[in-house]
Parts: sequence; C-alpha cells; structure tokens
Amino acid sequence: MIGTLDARVPHGPRAQKWTTHKDHARLVAPNNRRKFEIIVVGSGLAGGSAAATLGELGYNVKCFCYQDSPRRAHSIAAQGGINAAKNYQNDGDSVFRLFYDTIKGGDFRAREANVYRLAEVSNLIIDQCVEQGVPFAREYSGLLANRSFGGAQVSRTFYARGQTGQQLLLGAYQALSRQIAAGTVDMFPQTEMLDLVLIDGHAKGIITRSLVTGKIEAHAGDAVVLATGGYGNVFYLSTNARGCNVTATYRAYKKGALFANPCFTQIHPTCIPVSGENQSKLTLMSESLRNDGRVWVPKQAGDKRPPAQIPEAERDYYLERKYPSFGNLAPRDISSRAAKEVCDEGRGVGESGRGVYLDFADAIARLGESTIRERYGNLFHIYEKITGENAYRRPMRIYPAVHYTMGGLWVDYNLMSNVPGLHVIGEANFSDHGANRLGASALMQGLADGYFVLPYTLPAYLAPQIGKRPSIDRPEFHQAETEVRTRTEKLLAINGKRSVDSFHRELGLLLWDKCGMARNEAGLREALGRIPKLREEFWRDVRVLGDGEALNQSLERAGRVADFLEFAELMCTDALTRDESCGGHFREEHQTPDGEALRDDENFTDVFAWEYQGNGSIAAPKLHREPLNFETVQLTQRSYK
Repeated sequence: MIGTLDARVPHGPRAQKWTTHKDHARLVAPNNRRKFEIIVVGSGLAGGSAAATLGELGYNVKCFCYQDSPRRAHSIAAQGGINAAKNYQNDGDSVFRLFYDTIKGGDFRAREANVYRLAEVSNLIIDQCVEQGVPFAREYSGLLANRSFGGAQVSRTFYARGQTGQQLLLGAYQALSRQIAAGTVDMFPQTEMLDLVLIDGHAKGIITRSLVTGKIEAHAGDAVVLATGGYGNVFYLSTNARGCNVTATYRAYKKGALFANPCFTQIHPTCIPVSGENQSKLTLMSESLRNDGRVWVPKQAGDKRPPAQIPEAERDYYLERKYPSFGNLAPRDISSRAAKEVCDEGRGVGESGRGVYLDFADAIARLGESTIRERYGNLFHIYEKITGENAYRRPMRIYPAVHYTMGGLWVDYNLMSNVPGLHVIGEANFSDHGANRLGASALMQGLADGYFVLPYTLPAYLAPQIGKRPSIDRPEFHQAETEVRTRTEKLLAINGKRSVDSFHRELGLLLWDKCGMARNEAGLREALGRIPKLREEFWRDVRVLGDGEALNQSLERAGRVADFLEFAELMCTDALTRDESCGGHFREEHQTPDGEALRDDENFTDVFAWEYQGNGSIAAPKLHREPLNFETVQLTQRSYK
C-alpha cells in the first residue's frame, strides 16, 4: 500500500478541531502560489468551486471535464435543495443538530470529525452563494426560505424551486469563468482522464484523451484533485446522467489509492418507475416533494382501481403509519425499503406493480394549487412530459432507484488519499455520509469541499513540494500513456458481436438483483461467480465501432463499462465482507423483527478501505480497516418512529 491509513484527525474538542487545524496548517505564500500547478478533474459543484477558489488564491489550475461545458456537469440535476444550519425558521436547528442528523442518517458509519466540519462550514456556503446571486427562494419578509428533507425534524434546506443544483452550479461556473478569463484556470472540456501518473509514489499527473479528436496527452502537476462524482451507473439504470462513471477513481485505485465502502450505494425512494426493457436512464422526482406529497398504496393486494376511486379508509399511508415522528420524510434508505416491502406484498400500483402513489391532493386543498406550482412547478412539468399524467389531478407514481454513492476513494481529514498528492472531493470520496446520505447534503458536501476545505488543506501537501513538479518526459508518463493507448487499441481490435450497452445492461440487472436494495450471502456469492465470466466475455466478444482518432462515443462507453465490470466485483466483495446491515447496505440476514437494518457495532464500526492486488482472478483485494471512534454521539439503533 502506498502511504498509510492515517486519518490525521486533529486532537482537541470536537467544535475546535477545524479551527485549530487551520491555525496550525502549513501555508504557501502568495508569491509562491503561482509556482504551483494543480490538476482538477471534474467541474461540477466540487471541482468547479475548487478550481475557481484555487485560481482566485493565485495557483495555476488545469481543470478537465468530459462534458462540452462545465455547465453540463451532473450537479445540475440536483433539484431539492442544500442543507445548512442557519436556523432561520427558529425551530431549534444548530450546527450540532445538523452534525448529529448526518451521523445518525448515515447509520453511524461516518467519521465524526469530517461530518462536524461539514456542518460547521455549511452556513458559509449559503452566504457565499447568496453573494454570487444564486436565486434562493425567499419568504415574504425577504429572509431566505427553508423546507424539510428526510431524516430531520427541522427546516434547514435552502432551495431554488426544483432546480437548486442548476442555480448553484451557475454560481460556481461564473466564479470559474472569471478565473478562466483571468488566466489562472486553463479549462479542458470534452477531455477524459484515463490514468493517474505517480512519481516516487506521489500523484504528479494524469493521462487524458480528447473526446473530440481522440488525442492522448500527458499533463504534469504538483497535485491532482479528483472531483469526478459517483459510480451509480454501474447498475446501468440509475438517476445519474448517462456519462457518469467510475473510471477516474477506479484507475486511481489501480494505481494504489484505497477504495472505501464501495457497497454503500443509495437507493432514492422518489423516482419515476421503470417503463420498459429498453430504458437507459431513470428520472428523479425530488425528495422535496415529500414535504407536501403523501405516500400511499391500497390496503388490499391486487387493487387496480384508479386512485380517485379508492376511499381514504382503503388507503395505507405506510410511512406515516410506520414512522409517525418523521412520516413521509423518513430517510431515503428506510423509505425505499418500505416501498419495496409493500410492492412485494402485491400492493404496488401501475402496470408493473412496482410503484407507489405520491399524492398532493391534501396539500392542494390546504394551500392551493398556485402555492404547489410555485414550489414544485418544474418537477410537475417534468413528470407530465415523461408520463403524460397531470400530478395536480392524479397522484404521481414513484419507485426507488439507484441515485447516489456514499463509497469512494478513502481520504484523510485533509481530503488527501493514501497516495500523497492525490486529493479527492465531493461524491468521489467516502468521507461524510456513512452508509446513507440525507437528502440535500450532496450539494452541501460538494461546495464545502471545494470552497472551504480543500483550499485550506491542500497547502499542507504543497508547501514542501515547491520546485518538484516533474516533466512529462519522465518514463512514468511515457509508460502510463503507452498503457492507455494499448488498452484503447485492444478495445477496438476485439470486433465481437455484442454491443457495449448489452454488457452494461446485463451487469446492471445482475447487480440490482444481487447487490441492490437487499443483499444476502447466496446472492452476493452468485454475483461474484458470474461477474468474472461476463468480464471475460466482454473482452472476447464486445463490438466497439469506429476508431480511436476521432469522436467515438462507442469507445468512450466501452472503456467505462470495462471499468464497471471490474469495479462491480469489488463492490460485491465489500458487501459480502460487511456481514451486517447498515443504512443503504441491507443484508437480509441481519434485520430487526420490524424489518429494519441491524448493525453489528462490535465487529463492523469501521471504514472498509480496499487495496488493489489485481483482478479477483489474479489476487483478491486487500482489506484495510479504519476504526470509527465516536467521542460525541452514542451508538444506538437508528429509529425514526
């Protein structure tokens, strides 16, 4: 293993750790910052805010994204809001409550110090974004409005109708654009990272391929920052954009970076149900809808009457029944399993029976249709465009789907991986959400890492690295570039009979069945037996059209699916080894009499960080454990009743 598994959590009282850490961290003087070049891969909320801030501070930044513009990063798809502990509603919120709700929501499988810091800097994010002109919703008085999200009993979610991610991304994009114009940030759109380059064990560069021309290039830097998002598309059907992938983080894993908790994937309860076998993507209906929508199914199995013909007495508002304290705002993992449970009982709605109702009739009667339109109008419009149904007149149909990944590359308190110089931020790291992310916390973490954490922690690595940036003429760059070319040529030369998407779809269905909302030992072992065979068939029979010297989306997808076919094995290995249930990782062998996740705190209160040893057929990944020490919160069985 490169480096050590040292979390570098500062000593001292919880509330003082971050301030003390900043006070004693090494700095880079302003006149020396221009001597450093930082590579940032990804330009969503985490990457865009980091690149903009580092450029503003005076560093030279190279920022890469595979989209044609940073404005098209997947962060744009986040709808419902961003959390912060401002307590504008005067309902008892505080930094501590946000910290505790996040730890509890993650089923006590996150690092305390990182989560408290996240809660602490959350308020700064709102101030920053307001100054940028982000059009948050406001009360009549002019104060910023808040709404509730799952797993909290306060209103702490700031929002811009149902397009919060888009508005926040525009704020980060304008900051990034200013630095591009100032010359501190060099932007490389439509460019994909295909390998990480290590010099003497330090991350000092990347190998990229232009998605327009096919040109493969080497880029050297003093440090590398990965902000490439999550790996939910390993399931094929997910709420992620089609381009989202695991390639950057998985290639870093193969170069020595530890991959932490890969089995921690989140199933979102509020998605439009699957409509057919040829569907390639799922659409998210924001969790914010659960503020005013009530979730229900018929009480009787097989009841196929239209919803308006089912009287109140024959409806089961199951979240309100099972979790009266939180009701329809129970956390995502719990709400998702509850939906699966009622559908498994034969009470699901829609043609497939894989759906539940999200009903706004009561809210419209109480508040008026105009208020609901003001809060969620664009979401209702999206739903009608996809389903042809008017959700003001008929309840929405929703069902759980893969959404977010809590696992990612392991990082310490400084957001640096075990590979010196390789920093990982946003959804690409594992650090803040444990086994389940609370809604509206993804935007919070991305902007916290980019604006307010990495700019303080990166100098601790950079300070002793002045003058050590290597030349791309080094043999390590040539070797990595050769490996990338060889892999590309190999994919193009197979000339088999099966499409890339057919392999991806088969892998996704296997994972959804065996490592999805529920897992068990037999299913995981079956998946671990089938994945290597599917991978072998891929490298024997995939057909990649076109060539490598031009725009070739078939080649792009083939490289990403090849990584998914390896990563899926790591994911199932992690799920099999973690012999407990926690958050989104639900092992059927470990549940309470009420069907809730049953943790094993004695044996599994750890981060699982995996070291690459070769594919499973060569050598199994090596497990490293980081014990999670809870100094502030008490480990208890999670309850939202």
